[in-house]
Amino acid sequence: QVQVVESGGGWVQPGGSLRLSCAASGFTMDYYGIGWFRQAPGKEREGVSCISISDGKIYYTPSVKGRFTISRDNAKNTVYLQMRSLKPEDTAVYYCAANPLGCVMTGFDSWGQGSQVTVSS
Repeated sequence: QVQVVESGGGWVQPGGSLRLSCAASGFTMDYYGIGWFRQAPGKEREGVSCISISDGKIYYTPSVKGRFTISRDNAKNTVYLQMRSLKPEDTAVYYCAANPLGCVMTGFDSWGQGSQVTVSS
């Protein structure tokens, strides 16, 4: 059974850092795209970042570029999202998802349960 599980959310002050983890089970990430999404209260879900495991291509939404870093550990079948210089507007529930088609808009068919990230003073 294909499954992804997020961990690592929490509360942090503006300017702080957090690292989210997305652990995959039931499949190997080799040919998948692993994406991070977020949804803030009252807003639509947005794509944050994606890594294409097969070719290493990486994508970021403009608002997080230079602050967030996506990476992978193939041995652990895990993808990370390192978030730095966090802002209150980064507050959201963060989800990871797996796409057998890679980092394309459609095809994310395995979603985690979500991890709350709160940035406030």
